[in-house]
Amino acid sequence: MLADLFPALNQAFSPIPTGLDPKLSKLENIRAVIFDIYGTLVLSGTGDISIAQSVNKESELRSLLTSSGYSMPEDVRLLDLFYNLIKEDHGRYKAKGAIYPEVDILEIWERFLKIQFDSTPDFHSLQELAIRFECAVNPVWPMPGFESTLKQIQALNYPLGIVSNAQFYTPQMLEGFTGKTIRELGFEDDLSVWSYKERLGKPSIELFEKLSEALTRRGIKPDQALYIGNDMLNDIWTASQAGLKTALYAGDERSLRLRESDDRCRDLAPDLIITELEQLPEVI
Repeated sequence: MLADLFPALNQAFSPIPTGLDPKLSKLENIRAVIFDIYGTLVLSGTGDISIAQSVNKESELRSLLTSSGYSMPEDVRLLDLFYNLIKEDHGRYKAKGAIYPEVDILEIWERFLKIQFDSTPDFHSLQELAIRFECAVNPVWPMPGFESTLKQIQALNYPLGIVSNAQFYTPQMLEGFTGKTIRELGFEDDLSVWSYKERLGKPSIELFEKLSEALTRRGIKPDQALYIGNDMLNDIWTASQAGLKTALYAGDERSLRLRESDDRCRDLAPDLIITELEQLPEVI
């Protein structure tokens, strides 16, 4: 299974304390709990999903392609071509009005291999290449308390959801580490919004508006949902604009984004600050 690549290609690592103090108080009338993934439920070596970063991993890309049977050109920066394809996609979607566009990374890989190597691999091989490169440039590991926290929240009968900058492999990553599908972990399909499917990345408010519509169909008001994320702009500001209660996850220095120089965040305060995931069941 492709999901098995994640525990096989990653090694355990631990959060780096941020030094922030938790801000914990009981929230009343919460009826749904929604999570970010990278930097919140999952430790990320880059602090985020890697395609959003201009990471310099030319040697990793060449090594991966060589091991997959591709002959390496000497005079071409393959990583530049790869990231330029992402930028081109972003440009196309910005021209259509998307302020924070997102790509489908499989489409990028397919175009990259066709342009550089005149190759069209089968779908499984394409997925495996994307996963292997992601693991090479962005080590990941479950955040301490990940599964136990979800179990406790489920036991309280709260529906769980996700709003995440993500790719096709993100649900597979969680399954690889836990042995459970997204649904088995308790996440509801209608309350899960993925950036690569919407072609919009956070901090696009539209992602949270879609979530709010799904909550409303369940008879849940936006301010009855709690959103947990590690980024004051992408997570806390955007969720608050859609009317959700917010909790800043400040458990790992790599991923904590306070965004203090951004006007949208300068006077913004989350409803909660948690430094360990297992603090969550105490406050809902």
